[in-house]
Amino acid sequence: MRIFQVLFLVVLIIPFAEIYLLLQVGGIIGALPTIFLVVSTAVLGTWLLRQQGFATFRRFQASLAQGEIPAYEMIEGPIILLGGLLLLTPGFITDLLGVACLIPGLRRKIAQYVLENHLIQAAGNFQQTRTAEKNVLEGEFRKED
Repeated sequence: MRIFQVLFLVVLIIPFAEIYLLLQVGGIIGALPTIFLVVSTAVLGTWLLRQQGFATFRRFQASLAQGEIPAYEMIEGPIILLGGLLLLTPGFITDLLGVACLIPGLRRKIAQYVLENHLIQAAGNFQQTRTAEKNVLEGEFRKED
């Protein structure tokens, strides 16, 4: 399956799963505690997003000040943003995924995976392309009768 088909299925299935889970939890603990739980995870998400975002930004600035490339921080920023958005979305599944994105150790592992498996491969592909361009002989031609 292509990435857009998978993404479409996820966007289609997650809301139904969230509604089902909210109804099940609401049936067990009641409507008001369920609403309180969903609102409190949104508040917790906002607080975690702010705390982790500022910490990552400080590490980003420190890396730049030392003359290093802040590669991990540049990958962690969008992961933190995604985690915050997932926590602000009502539901328990998205809250679980959002918290996973905001846990520093887990987020670092995700960033390391992206850097090692995707960006390094992309850089290698770019290098291969540049090497192949060196073997090109340019010139003009014309057909003579």
